[in-house]
Amino acid sequence: MISAESTPSTTAGAGDRRRWFALAIVMTAAFMDLVDVTIVNIAIPSIQRDTGASFSQIQWITAGYALAFAAGLITGGRLGDIHGRKRVFLLGVAGFTLASALCGFAANPEMLVAARILQGAMAALMVPQVLAIVHATFPAHERGKVIGLFGAIIGLATVSGPLLGALLTEGNLFGLEWRPIFLINLPVCVAALVLGRRFIAESKAPRALRLDLAGVALVTLGLLMLLYPLTRGRELGWPMWGYLSMAGAVVVFAALVGYEKRKAARGGSPLIELSLFRVKSFAAGIAVQTVYGVGLGIFFLVWTLYMQVGLGWSALRAGLTGVPLSLAASTMAWMSAQELVPRFGRKVLQAGALVMAAGVLLYIAEADRYGQDIAPWQMALPLVVMGVGMGLIVAPLTEVVLSEVPREHSGSASGLINTVQQMGSALGLGLVSVVFFGEIGDRLTPQQVGPAFVHAFQHALGWVAAVLVAVFLLMFALPKRSAQHLEGADGPERATDVKAAGERVLAS
Repeated sequence: MISAESTPSTTAGAGDRRRWFALAIVMTAAFMDLVDVTIVNIAIPSIQRDTGASFSQIQWITAGYALAFAAGLITGGRLGDIHGRKRVFLLGVAGFTLASALCGFAANPEMLVAARILQGAMAALMVPQVLAIVHATFPAHERGKVIGLFGAIIGLATVSGPLLGALLTEGNLFGLEWRPIFLINLPVCVAALVLGRRFIAESKAPRALRLDLAGVALVTLGLLMLLYPLTRGRELGWPMWGYLSMAGAVVVFAALVGYEKRKAARGGSPLIELSLFRVKSFAAGIAVQTVYGVGLGIFFLVWTLYMQVGLGWSALRAGLTGVPLSLAASTMAWMSAQELVPRFGRKVLQAGALVMAAGVLLYIAEADRYGQDIAPWQMALPLVVMGVGMGLIVAPLTEVVLSEVPREHSGSASGLINTVQQMGSALGLGLVSVVFFGEIGDRLTPQQVGPAFVHAFQHALGWVAAVLVAVFLLMFALPKRSAQHLEGADGPERATDVKAAGERVLAS
């Protein structure tokens, strides 16, 4: 099969439909992973009733997936560079299938926790290959269209997870209660395996690489030391060891950087290509991704708590309320990557941050005006505004981060992008204990719960708005135009010059 490391013209001609089938397959896998992150939250009450899981076990059903996923992303991306992105992608899909079956047929909470950790680890093999396959298969002038599709998938999956979880759980298919939220993955995964073997072209780094086992150990240790205390901190009362662990993570990451520099200087194959951070678009985009993830991490958790606990809504009603946000984000993501960013560049992303902040402020005003009597239709306007802003950011931001990354490092770069997104989200979840639960008293009567959650929701959204303003300011570090858009503005020679300049920086 033709390698996707060849030039775009030889990789796939304009009329080659195979790469579009391959795109549909990897996008489906990405959607499945994104949905799986959120679908469990809605089903937690059903899982707890059916299995008798303790609060700590419930925490681990959600946190175990996130920890395994974040810890394995960089390694998964590098394995794709070394052994072939198609091969590692299909291995990840097969493992995800097995783990989903184990989740669906779990006999007790302990088995479910273990299966969720395995599921997160397999997703860490699968997900980095998605953007890497896109980056290696499609020529620069087509990537805007493809990344626009990817952004639309992200927007759709963000809110459809809770909705799908509510429908499957409340539908109680075949008397299985919560189990269909995992079992629904099986036919999708099997189809992805069969079609992926046929339509996805293999690609890997052009020169032989070896897996940096010491780098894997350091990055995994550092991420666990950072994310575990953030995930469990509030439940455990923020013990001192948690702060020490997070401080120690900084030391581990510093050691990782020093080790990777020495390995690269000796001509080895480092796990993380630190030279990528010399490319301005990549370094700035990673910073924006991290901070933006913090805002999303705060919003989606407190939003769910606000609707289901503060307002007392059912899972299905809460899921349906998010549909306007999902549709607006998906539509605008496509339009942003296809029409707006090629014309206006970085300004589109900055407008997205401000529009999303405006939607958050409007939501605060609506929640304050209507209190506990607020209806889903009264939330529609702020959610649509937020969705428009989100759509303006998600697709082009990913494109900017990867725009000048050489193809041989696309797997590593993709793993880093997904890792910082997870780190940002985890930081946001950790901050929820301060900006949301910190506003709620420990001992509330049933009559006090609703007003307390409404107040805490408004307070947390104020922090989200502040984070989005910070994202807007950070975006000034992004390039005004990405390399592929320069082709349309200044001709193919200019785009080629920019790409070559980026590669010369990486080679230095």
